[in-house]
Formats: sequence, C-alpha cells, structure tokens
Amino acid sequence: MRMVDIIAKKRDGHELSTDEIQFLVRGYTDGSIPDYQMAAWAMAVLLRGMTPRETGDLTLAMAGSGEQLDLSSLPGIKVDKHSTGGVGDKTTLVVAPLVAAAGIPVAKMSGRGLGYSGGTIDKLESFSGFQVERTREQFLDQVKEIGVSVIGQSGNLTPADKKLYALRDVTATVEAVPLIASSIMSKKIAAGADAILLDVKVGSGAFMKTLEQAETLASAMVKIGTQVGRKTIAVISDMDQPLGFAVGNALEVQEAIDTLAGRGPRDLTELALSIGAHMLVLGELVKDVEEGRKRLEEIIQRGEAVEKLAQMIEAQGGDKQDVYDPSRLPRASLTAQVTATQDGYITAIDAEKVGHASVVLGAGRLTKEMPIDLAVGIVLAKKRGEQVRKGDVLATIYANDAALLQQAEVELAGAYGYSTEPAWSQPLIYKTILE
Repeated sequence: MRMVDIIAKKRDGHELSTDEIQFLVRGYTDGSIPDYQMAAWAMAVLLRGMTPRETGDLTLAMAGSGEQLDLSSLPGIKVDKHSTGGVGDKTTLVVAPLVAAAGIPVAKMSGRGLGYSGGTIDKLESFSGFQVERTREQFLDQVKEIGVSVIGQSGNLTPADKKLYALRDVTATVEAVPLIASSIMSKKIAAGADAILLDVKVGSGAFMKTLEQAETLASAMVKIGTQVGRKTIAVISDMDQPLGFAVGNALEVQEAIDTLAGRGPRDLTELALSIGAHMLVLGELVKDVEEGRKRLEEIIQRGEAVEKLAQMIEAQGGDKQDVYDPSRLPRASLTAQVTATQDGYITAIDAEKVGHASVVLGAGRLTKEMPIDLAVGIVLAKKRGEQVRKGDVLATIYANDAALLQQAEVELAGAYGYSTEPAWSQPLIYKTILE
C-alpha cells in the first residue's frame, strides 16, 4: 500500500478498507508516514467524511496503537464517562464517587485541562497531597478496594491519537467530526471501558456551538460504540451558561462536595443525577433511569456519596479532612464583585466570556506547559432567567493578582445580557441518544 493512493482515494470520496486504515495509523505512529501526508488525508476526511464503518475501524486502530488497560479483573460492568468539556463542568467530581457508592466500579483516566479551567486531574490536585500518578497495580487495587479511582492518563495510551490531535490543531482539521469522534472513543476503549456515557456540551462555552453540530458528534460516537461492541449513551447538555455557580479549580471542588452532600446548584445536581442514572442502567444495576435516579438520591441523602469521595482522596494520598472542611482548600487573597448595570432579567450569561475571564485569572491554561492557579476563579450569584436590580451582585471574582483581577472584571462584565421581560427558559438536557 502507498499513502498517496489512500489520500487520493479519500479525496475522491471513496471508502477506505480496514487494512488501509490500519496501514495509515500504524505508519503514522511509527513515523514511516510523514506529517504532510497525514495532514493531506485529514483534510480529505474533513471535506469528504467517513462512513460509520471507517470511523469504527479508525477508532480501533488508534486504540490499539499503544497500551490498553485490562479491567477484566474488576467485578461488574465497567462504565466510563466522558464530557466534551465546558465552563464550570465539574460533573466527574460528583458522578465518579456517586455511582461508585451505588456499586458501579469507576476506573477513570483523565487528562489535564486546556482552556477555560483545569481538567478533572487539575481540580483533584486542590486536595493537599493528592496523587494523580499511580501504577497500574495501585490503580486496579484501589478500584477493587473502594470502587473508584481517578488518575492521570497513561503516557502511552493511544499514541496515534496524540500525534493526529496535535497535527489537526495546526492544519485546520480540528472540526472533522469523524476525527473528533474517533479521538474521544479510542481513548475510552483503550482505557478498558465496557460501556460509555458521553456528555456532549452545546452552546457558547462548548466546542459544539449548535444543537445540530452536537447531535452529529453524539450520534457518530454512539455509532462507533455500537460497532465496536461497547454499550454507549450520549446526553446532549446545555453550555450556553456555566454549569453550576463556580468556575475555577478549588472553587469547583467545593461546589462538587456541596452537590454530593445534597446542597449543590440545581443544574449541576440535575445533570449529575441524569448522567449517573444512565451509568447505572449501562452497568445493569437498575432497569431504567427512574430507578437509577431514585437510588442515587438516596445515596446522597444517607451521606454515602461524600464518604466515597473522602475514601478516594485518602486512598490517593490526599487529606480527606479537606472533603469534610472545604475551607482548607486553596484560597485566593483578593476578591471583587461584579454588579448589575440595570434593572431587569438576565437573558444571557455568555459561558465563553466567563471562561475567558477565568483564564485571565490563571484558573485555566492555554498551553500544556502553563502553570495553573488552583485558588482563583469566579463564583456566580445569579443565573440566566433571574430578576435583578441595578447594583445587585452578579458574581464574585477570586484572584491572587490585582492587575489580572481588573482584566477579569472587564471581561466578566461583558458576559451578561439583560431584558425587561423574563428570559426564555432553555433546557439543561436537550436530547439523549441511545443508538
């Protein structure tokens, strides 16, 4: 086989064979296929697309390009959860201990965040002493013992995807849905999941800005899961405004703890219960979402969800007292309030602008090498649809640098839209895709 023939075949809109896809993934991973040829192929995919069968073959080839985690020693059906990311999205911090407390083993690898705030791993480092790097044996033993572990992604997991992801970023092919879908699903499959729950975000603070785009991506990933023998469900959820009130690492950790204790924001609680209930169905612990939701609500009421988080923090070297007393988490030295400029109803809170403000403060990173400030961020006081009067506090900014605080104030002030009439209510969950 020759790579130039494969490029031409896809350029002309033809379907690649399984052998051709395996050839290009293998060759790009070992360096025998150069960047410029892979870039040409990625552009052909962006313009011509891929069939579900091609996308499934690409996913399996990338999953098999490096290490694959064997979770067969763990009891039960292993259900993984993935979010396409958004502003204030701390759902994993809630869902992982919650479903583990219900009896679903959660063996999760997560990455560090790029963009609006840290990833799940960054947020967990708000707990003093918490270790995100664990050996495979430590990882599996912890899940066997307490039912849950969240660690950093293995360095040799899906190396083909790492190379292709970096190439897409600099060749204007990031938007190719088959490549996005196979990138996400290859990591989930390599991480050993039996079943996968996908939270696909849509709105100003998400990669997918429209519902049509989000549905296309969600459907593509569910089809991949079905093709490769993994039960997969996708939930499409709102990211036109931040999720919950807190944006920033330690601030989001505290909000996650509050949610596990039954006193969290309504939207975060609702999303966590919905995702968690679907995970219980995928894990065959309950017959339907309604039964799963009821079980999770009971676990929260009994205090078992908070206790499970504390067990995980302690098992990975952290201080579980941080869970029971979140005032021990990192704290910023400066605060400022952003207030309403007029009377009326809040019609919009631009999640992207709130996210940019958090990056200005240092809560997020623009490159993998950038340091992150775990203490800084933003806590909203009002959400979309609420009535306000001029001078009411809309949000509090937490900072460790006065100049950055001033920049964030300007950015955040421009995130709000007002009206004299009540705002139209947008759904939290737009759609659930099962097949």
